Amino acid sequence: MSMSSSPSHASKSAAEASRHALVVEDSQAINALLRAELMELAGVASEGAATLEQTKALLAERPERFFIAVLDLNLPDAADGEVVDYVSQFDIPIIVLTGNLDASARQRMRQDHLVDYVLKRNASEIDYVCNLVRQIRDNYRRKVLVVDDSRSFRLYLRGLLSVHKYQLLEAANGKQALQQLKANPDTVLVISDYNMPGMDGAELIEIIRRDHRREELAIIGISDRTKAQISARLLKAGANDFITKPFEVEEFYCRVMQSVDMIARVCQIRNAARRDFLTGVYNRSYLYEQGEEMYARAKKSAAGLAVAMVDADHFKRINDRYGHQAGDAALVAIANSLQQSLGEVSVVGRYGGEEFVCLLPGASETQAMQQFERVRAEIEALSIQNGSDSFQVTVSIGVTLDPGESLEQMITRADQGLYQAKAAGRNRVELN
Repeated sequence: MSMSSSPSHASKSAAEASRHALVVEDSQAINALLRAELMELAGVASEGAATLEQTKALLAERPERFFIAVLDLNLPDAADGEVVDYVSQFDIPIIVLTGNLDASARQRMRQDHLVDYVLKRNASEIDYVCNLVRQIRDNYRRKVLVVDDSRSFRLYLRGLLSVHKYQLLEAANGKQALQQLKANPDTVLVISDYNMPGMDGAELIEIIRRDHRREELAIIGISDRTKAQISARLLKAGANDFITKPFEVEEFYCRVMQSVDMIARVCQIRNAARRDFLTGVYNRSYLYEQGEEMYARAKKSAAGLAVAMVDADHFKRINDRYGHQAGDAALVAIANSLQQSLGEVSVVGRYGGEEFVCLLPGASETQAMQQFERVRAEIEALSIQNGSDSFQVTVSIGVTLDPGESLEQMITRADQGLYQAKAAGRNRVELN
């Protein structure tokens, strides 16, 4: 099965993440349970089949809609794993489900470059499959750097990692590795050999750790099985894990997945700590953290920074009339509109209660006023559901581009603009 292993996956990551899983299992109960759990645990929609013929029908039109296939090895019309051979033609990563796995079947699946095989023993295996599917979905946007002076061994690792759909980067020595990391700061994993000319793996890891902590970037060192002391040196240098050559492919995949999953979990925890629980925008403390950096850059470059204070109009009336759940729904709707309209270059945070602060870099006065007027109009046009009923909400917005002496001063000026908008009748944008 031919798998692309170039970083071109980056441009497709969003599309890959939105595609479906293909589930082929002749047991109706297992099929239904697995598909339900994929949606519940991994947020992945799926399409199901029970036979090879049904699988062929699903793949006859737009097979690219599937980013992963979970296949029962033995089907009523394909008892010897023919479904694996068929699906492999479509360049779809495959997870095999089987009730029994002997040595020959295991070797065959290794040759077929499958993601993994799972024995159908108990319900915990379903959880494992769901986690694996989620990882493959997320891998389309995860970068892994392979560092080894042996081109043949780099190609071997590329082949293994491409099965799991990582974006792959390469370096033949420590210097190239550092250049790759500088150019790709969002790399999640480095796999480095120890024996390299000029700079060995331990020295490389020590340099990497000056800028990248263990919980931000995982590193797996590779050492020769005959040199036991090297693994200890790699770990002391800052590696998260190590593996000795030659290694079992399954062990390699397990160590890679565990390292990447650890980084993802830390990222989730850190992101949750930065976010407002209700609306999903940044909380006040992280708003200031990001804002201070943005303010400093704007001051240094003279590129300009617009700060806006956004407040829901008559919010108490909404809570009193429709209930607090409706009020929460209104805040979520406002937050979503702000994020979608202002785009990724902006910073949106919940300042408190029904107030939001928005930071928009690089905008002129005219551009900022047009942008926030558009946001105001979009929010006014929203219809917010409240059971069988619906209601609307408006916002008042105060904007400033006066840098003053600090970010705090800019927020204060934006707040003054907000009060001007309230005094002028609400549902409007005022520049201060």
